[in-house]
Amino acid sequence: MVEGLGRLMVDAAAPSSDIAETYDLRGLNCPLPVLKARRRLLDMAPGAFLWVETTDPLAVIDIPHFCREAGHELVRTDAVQGGHRFLIKKANDA
Repeated sequence: MVEGLGRLMVDAAAPSSDIAETYDLRGLNCPLPVLKARRRLLDMAPGAFLWVETTDPLAVIDIPHFCREAGHELVRTDAVQGGHRFLIKKANDA
């Protein structure tokens, strides 16, 4: 995986006019998924959507906690084969 790359996609969970970027963090273990998601969100516009994909079993605890602490909205959590996907809406003031 190359840091900083992600594929863009339109997602039904996000408003139709918004694009949700996907950040593939599969294969990384705690604390890297949260640290990398935090760094990616810093570079995004307020209100932007980010899908975070992870295989780390602790992400189901860490990502929601990170969102609450940072003021981001955890819009959706999906269990997928081998891991989880989290749709995060960046806080307006973060």
